[in-house]
Amino acid sequence: MTSFNAKAAAAYSVQDYSPVPMIEGVEIVNLRRFNDDGGAMTELGRFDGGMLAGMEGFEARQMNYSVVEPGAVKAFHLHKRQTDVWYVPPGDKMLLVLADVREGSPTEGQVRRIVLGDGNSRLVRIPPGVAHGCRNLRPAAPSAIIYFVDVQFAIDDTCDEGRLPWDHFGTDCWEIEKG
Repeated sequence: MTSFNAKAAAAYSVQDYSPVPMIEGVEIVNLRRFNDDGGAMTELGRFDGGMLAGMEGFEARQMNYSVVEPGAVKAFHLHKRQTDVWYVPPGDKMLLVLADVREGSPTEGQVRRIVLGDGNSRLVRIPPGVAHGCRNLRPAAPSAIIYFVDVQFAIDDTCDEGRLPWDHFGTDCWEIEKG
């Protein structure tokens, strides 16, 4: 077995590969992507009367498409009633940061980082009370988000589109982890 010098031995650690606990109510659904020599297709969901199959109790009321410029951070959004279901196309790469701010939740205070896109096809369900935002990890191109919500957007007193400062959970949550 090889020995390290004192400075390297003092700094040496082993990365923790154990699964990161999920925030209560957040769901990740892996989607099938069908590839052939002519391209690819991903089924984002099947709906029956607005109800999204595979996401019990979620009724889609609006569908949105958003573009985030390279390196941009869009955060933090927060809803009292609305559930979001996000999808980032596999050719894009987005860091999704989630933080549970629901008083009394079993995962209250937990922050979770999830990379979306990057060759994967997944839906992420974000329940009310879970602050969420994203950073485009592509260095020179925009990335897209397609998302479904169960509350229609309104600019009047029924608006459920709240905000927290982008650095509310610290600036480190947006940084690319080194190591």
